[in-house]
Amino acid sequence: MLKTLDLSLKILLCFTKEKTSWGARELAKELGISHANIYRILTTFEANRFLVKDPETKKFSLGIRFWELGLLTYDSLHVGKLFRPIMQKLMESTGESVFLTSLDDREGLTLDALEPDNVVKYSVSIGSRAPLYVGASYRTMLAYLPEEEVERIIGSGLVKYTPKTITNREALYADLADIRKIGYGRSDGEYTPDVVALAVPLFDYRGKIMASLTVSGPNYRLTEDKIEHCIDMLKKAKAEIDDIVTKYQLDLSRYFISA
Repeated sequence: MLKTLDLSLKILLCFTKEKTSWGARELAKELGISHANIYRILTTFEANRFLVKDPETKKFSLGIRFWELGLLTYDSLHVGKLFRPIMQKLMESTGESVFLTSLDDREGLTLDALEPDNVVKYSVSIGSRAPLYVGASYRTMLAYLPEEEVERIIGSGLVKYTPKTITNREALYADLADIRKIGYGRSDGEYTPDVVALAVPLFDYRGKIMASLTVSGPNYRLTEDKIEHCIDMLKKAKAEIDDIVTKYQLDLSRYFISA
């Protein structure tokens, strides 16, 4: 191990949300290293603009280079890869298909899909679209849009895709209220006959609706007992995704929503 490099990294890791600036002697005491060694490393970082020194307090804080690298890291994040392990675990625990759906203007856009082997599947292709009022995946997002946007979407017309599609405005508003109350959506054969869908909303780091996570399968397999189990698993998966979104301050629209 390169001792100087190791110490340099330890110094950088001292700069946190809880403590954003350090004096050289303060850092030396914190790490148990001589002030001279610490100061040489700090000034090297300063010369390369990774740290900046306050002329009055003489304390160091993170510099412009970290901001630049942070933007590069943010842009290169493959959000799908962050969510995939959670979706995989959800698929395995429920034995049903799992979908990640995002908002794209006034439609829902399928971003990712995982389907179990050796069972009858409900196939949705990545990139497929549907109106926001039809089915749990889409209506779960509609429920959390601003009221005026909901009015525009519902007012633009409701197409009946199957005999079970909700096209009554009052019934639709009531379902949206139920979703907000219980925290998930449920549909049965509204968009595709004989298919049950269960979905939870996903919000960006600012608390704005950005997507939904869905478990779906044929209605003969999704009994009430299994539906209850799937909802529990969905809520656990949502909590894991929420943690990732908060940690990386993610917004799916940055990655997936088309202009």
